[in-house]
Formats: sequence, C-alpha cells, structure tokens
Amino acid sequence: MERTDRVYAAYVRILKRELVPAMGCTEPISLALCAARARDVLGRMPERAEVLASGNIIKNVKSVVIPHAGGAKGLEAAVAAGFVAGKWERGLEALSEAPAGTAEEVEELLSRMKVKIMPVESGHVLDITVRAFAGTDEASVRIADRHTGFVRVERNGDVLFEEEVGECDAPCEDDALLNMKDIVGFAREADLADVREVLSRQIEYNTAVSEEGLRRPYGANIGKVLLSAYGDDIRTRAKASAAAGSDARMNGCELPVVINSGSGNQGMTTSLPVIEYARERGAGEDMLYRALIVSNLTAVHLKSGIGALSAYCGAVSAGAAAGAGIAFLCGGDLACISHTVTNALAITSGIVCDGAKASCAAKISAAVDAGIFGYEMYRRGQNFYGGDGIVSDAVERTIGNVGRLGREGMRETDREILTIMTCFD
Repeated sequence: MERTDRVYAAYVRILKRELVPAMGCTEPISLALCAARARDVLGRMPERAEVLASGNIIKNVKSVVIPHAGGAKGLEAAVAAGFVAGKWERGLEALSEAPAGTAEEVEELLSRMKVKIMPVESGHVLDITVRAFAGTDEASVRIADRHTGFVRVERNGDVLFEEEVGECDAPCEDDALLNMKDIVGFAREADLADVREVLSRQIEYNTAVSEEGLRRPYGANIGKVLLSAYGDDIRTRAKASAAAGSDARMNGCELPVVINSGSGNQGMTTSLPVIEYARERGAGEDMLYRALIVSNLTAVHLKSGIGALSAYCGAVSAGAAAGAGIAFLCGGDLACISHTVTNALAITSGIVCDGAKASCAAKISAAVDAGIFGYEMYRRGQNFYGGDGIVSDAVERTIGNVGRLGREGMRETDREILTIMTCFD
C-alpha cells in the first residue's frame, strides 16, 4: 500500500483524528467544555444554569467523578467545573489547567447556583446545550454529534456562531474505507513516521493512567482485584492494565488519556492489553506500533457502524480490537486476526452500556478476556461460524451485523436503561 494511496491517506487521518488526549470521561468533559464556553460568552460567572442533554449524555455523566470537583459526580458538578476552571479552547482537555483550589470553588458555586437538567430528544445521541444566566444576560451554547462539536453560540438572543448540524451521528467518509484486509495491510506497510507521534502519545498517556489505577484506590479497584485473585500471568495483566486505567478515569483521576472513537475507556482497552503483550514478548517498538495500528483501526471500524453512543457497550468492540492487535503481534495473518474479531464479538456482544461508572472497568476486563480467548480459539482450530447467532460467514458481514444491532436494534433498550437510571420518563 503506497503512501499516495487513497486508503493509506484515510487511515492516517483516522488515527490522527481519533487518538487525541482527553482529561476525564469524555461526556462529562464535553459538558464542562460547553459550560466553559457559555461562561465566556456570558462574560461573568453565571448565577444559574440550564442543561438540555440527550439521554446518552445524561446516562454517561450521571455516575462519573468529575476531575477537580472534589469527588463530586454528575451533570451539575461537570457544569460547575466548566464554569469555574474550564478553558474551552483546550477541547477535551478543558479542565487540564485547573488551578489549586478549584474543587473548593466548585463546591461553593454548587451551594449557591441552581442547575436545572432537562432531557432533550433531538434525534442526536450526543446533544448538549448549556444556558447560563446572570442578571438580565443570557448565553447559550450547543454541542452536537461530536464531543467538541460546537454548532450554535448565542448571547442575549443574538447568534454569534452557527454551524449546520449534519445527519444524526453520521459516519465519517474516511471510515467507510475501513476493512480488516486493508487494516492489516496498512499495519504491515505503513511508514511509521506518519503515525509515530499519535501512537507514542497513546502508549505514554494510557500507561501512566493504568499505573496510577494500580497504585492508588479508585472505584472498585478492578485492576487490583484481578491481579490479587488470579496472579500476574500475561492474560491477567492484560486485563488488569486496561481495567486499572478505567478504575482511575471513572473515579476522578486528573491524568489525560488518549481516546479512541470518542472514548477514553475504549482508548485504554484498545491499547493497554497490546502494550502488555508486547512487553511480555519483548517486541520491538516498531512491532508494537504496528500492532496498535491494527487494534486502533479495528476499534474505529467496529464502532463506526454502531455510532458514538449506544446501549451497546463500547468495551466490547475495543476488547475485540485488542484481540486483533494481540493476534497481529503474535504473528497472526489476516485469517487469524479476522477470526479473532469474530470469535470475540460472538462472546460478548450482549453486554449493554448503562452509563459511564466504576463497573466499566469490570466490563473492560470481560471484553479483553473475550478478545484474547477469541485468538486462543483460532490457534487451536476452533471458531464460531456463520449462522451462530449474529455471526455471519465473513468478518465484514459480522461487523455489519454488530453495527446494525448497536445502532438500530438497541434503541429501545437504550431508552429503557435511561428510564431505569433516572427519574425521567
């Protein structure tokens, strides 16, 4: 595959687009980002605020500890953190420059400011509007479809910025070029100079968060439990490394991670098990980078059909992608990698997303286990085949089936999960 090839160029763009840093869970940070811009447009600290949010935003912010908020969870804390310390120009690192004392300021603001939360059904699964009020002044900022996708900014009824909102959660044009054959071919032939920066940053950031999750108590400490209960063999370490990263991130860790498909949990799940296997095997840096190309692009391929947010747990696709990266790292060919993905999806596709929270780490562990087991099945001549449930007779058809299940089939499931989780009917 030549560098001038259309697919080659698209894959480089995808990696640079997807593998970006974020500090904190991406949905709460997107809300804080929106609030930070609303405060700046208003020109002073708001006295009260309203949040109109899609169900998936409410679901994914409700139970997450917000960085720099003193252990507080939820939408109100995310908005207050954005008002107090957010820098909207930093995107998903909007809270990364919060000064000492921010937590106390957030607590004080929440004690005197009313934040009204209202669900909105716009057809966009990622949809946030923050309205900030002070005296007779009002500012309104909307983000839709992308975590950093500002589409409307108003002050006192005057529209300062507006961008047309596209088709609901429409996949990117480059993503349509993703397929397992070309992903493997690109990983083997890519000039690593084109992607080394984003991959080295992924290794550095995500490893640091994983180590933090194993060093200190966060959430349910799933990473530590795995190592304590099952020892430190490579399979357990691979699961524990990703789970520990999620332990930290879902519970207020103030270190950035490199995300995948708009999710830090998916970014860590896609990368950390592959990094752990590379260490175990003594793989060189270049081989690790190529394996990460496989895992990252496979994750985007799987997720692009599902959409940014769904009732389908994103750890499932990321765990299958990690299995693909591990299979490549261990010398697997296209057939091996494709069967690994299919096997993994057949095992864990029933896991639902009931919001971002501490238990995501345990789901990540299960998804990574399925990815590794899918590879071990292939090594032993055992696979799932077309006609086994949603498994089809080719990996691309199976991936398409999973996309249809996550995007279309689970819409009602998503609504029911939200009803169970919240007071909204």
